[in-house]
This record gives sequence, structure tokens and C-alpha cells, in this order.
Amino acid sequence: MIWKRIFGRADRDEGPYAIYNALVAQARQPWFYLDGGVPDTLEGRFEMVMLHAFLVLRRMKALGDPAREAGQRVFDIMFDDMDQTLREIGVGDLSVGKKIKGMAAAFYGRIAAYDEGLDAEEPGVLDAALKRNLFAMAEPSATQVSAVANYLRLADGALATQEADTILAGAIRFPVVPVEENRSVS
Repeated sequence: MIWKRIFGRADRDEGPYAIYNALVAQARQPWFYLDGGVPDTLEGRFEMVMLHAFLVLRRMKALGDPAREAGQRVFDIMFDDMDQTLREIGVGDLSVGKKIKGMAAAFYGRIAAYDEGLDAEEPGVLDAALKRNLFAMAEPSATQVSAVANYLRLADGALATQEADTILAGAIRFPVVPVEENRSVS
């Protein structure tokens, strides 16, 4: 990561960096933490980044090979960022690799659970996956879990309608999360 800062990025990385920045920006939307019941902690924010990375990578996988290659770059960028973040918060060099390996395993588990939940006809499957993962360290209300599950379905549908060029350029359009209208969720 430090070498990229010194020597710059390759042109092939501009789109994946824009994609990663877009999904992180969406993961930081206040509604998730204020009204959606997601814990505003390091773990909660990590879970939200993973959730949005899952959504984007799911769409990119459906777009075929060029998007899959860019998706791999997004994945690499995400875990480079996680590595850097762990170091910045004081995790020792000898522990970082082990923690990153655990985070990657968690991400793959989330992908399987969220894929299954979005593809299931029964809405409770996605709710259960969110409770086990996103809300593992929280006690959200059923309304909050349902609201986040509905957002996830809406975001998945919105991404499915976006063209490959739009996504690959990082000009991703996530659903707007209206804070004021959802204040009654908690």
C-alpha cells in the first residue's frame, strides 16, 4: 500500500478505487447506525463495508470477465485498506496477517449467507443472515433488521439495473437512505 502512495496507481486501478470509495461512502451513511441498529463501532463499520462490497461484487460477477477482474482488484484494495487500518490502530505487524486472514474468511462467509438470503423466496433467510453477521454484536429490533434487509434487497435490485460501464467507472448509484422518514424504525 505504501508503495502505491509513493509511486502512484496504475491506470487499471482507477475504476476499482472509485468503486471501493463509492461502497465505503455508502457504508458510512448515518441511517444505518442511527436508525438501522448497526453498531457504530469498528466492527459495525467493517460489517457495513463488507455488506456493500458483497453487493457490488455480486453485481460485478454477473457482468462477466472484465468486471470480475475489476472485482478482484476491488477485493485486493479493500483488504489492503483493512491491513493499513489495522496497522494505524496499533495492531502489531506479527498479528496483522492473521487478522486479515480471519477477516477474509468472514467476508467469504458473509458472501455465502447474503447470497443465500437474497436468492431465497422466504424473507426470513436474509433476516437471519443479517442477525448472525451484521447484528452479531447488537440487539436490533425486528423492525430494524427488516429495514436493513429491505435496503439490501433494494440495493441489489438497483445495482442489477446499472450498466457495466457505470459500475466499472465507480459511478455506482446506491438507493438513498432517507434519515428523517426512517426515524421511527428504532
